[in-house]
Amino acid sequence: MARKHFVPLESDPIIFTELLHKLGVSDKLSFVDVLSLDDAELLAFIPRPVLGLIFIFPGTDTALANLAKEEAAAIPYTGAGENEDVVWFRQTIGNACGLYGILHVACNGKARDYIQSNSTLDKLLQESTPLDPAGRAHVLESSPDLEAAHAASAQQGQSTPPPAEEHPSFAYTAFTKSHKSSHMYELAGYVKGPRDLGMVCNKEEDLLSDNAMKVLKAYVDREMQKSGSLPWGFNVMALVQN
Repeated sequence: MARKHFVPLESDPIIFTELLHKLGVSDKLSFVDVLSLDDAELLAFIPRPVLGLIFIFPGTDTALANLAKEEAAAIPYTGAGENEDVVWFRQTIGNACGLYGILHVACNGKARDYIQSNSTLDKLLQESTPLDPAGRAHVLESSPDLEAAHAASAQQGQSTPPPAEEHPSFAYTAFTKSHKSSHMYELAGYVKGPRDLGMVCNKEEDLLSDNAMKVLKAYVDREMQKSGSLPWGFNVMALVQN
C-alpha cells in the first residue's frame, strides 16, 4: 500500500490555531509567533504561560544526513499506556510534521486540560493512548476526521499549496513539558522517539522561562551547526492562553 501523504501546512500561527480548534482544543488556546529568543522586549509581548513550542527548521541535505546518522544509533521508543511520561506519535503520514507538532503540544502538559470532551482529538487520544507507536500511527492514518481537518487548513495561507507528494524544504519539531514529571521534551514524529532534554520545570516555569531558554538556545545552536549553509534561519510558534 502506498504511503499516505498530506499537503504540508504553512508555518502561520493563524493556520495552526485554526487546525488546533478544529481538532477540538478550546479556543482559550492559540498559537503566536515568537519573533526572537534573545530580545527581551519582543519576548515580553508573548502571553504567558507558554504551554508548548513548535520550531520550524530548513530541511537541508546536510541536516537530513546528520539526522540519519543520529537515528541509526537511536533505540526505537516502545512506550504505551497511561504511565508514559509524554504522549508521542510516530509519523507515518508524509509531509504532516506540522500536524504532528500540533498533536504533540496539545496532548502533553497543561494543554491536555483544554481538549474538549468527545472532540476529534479527545477520541484519538483515548483510542491511541493504550497502544504502542505502531498502533498509534495506524489510528492517525485511519482517521477521516483528522485528514479532513488537516486538508482544510492546508489550503489556507498566502502561498500556493504544493502537491502532497512533494517533499517540503522544512520540518517541524515540538517542545513541551511532561504532564507527569514536568521534564522538558523534544517531540518529533520523524525520529525514533521522544527526547528528554534533561531539564525539570517547576510549577512556575513555562517553556520560555530562563532555564528552559538555556535548553532551547543550546538546541538551536546545535541544529544550526548540523544544518550547514542555511537558506533561512528558523521560526518559532508558541502555544499560549488567550
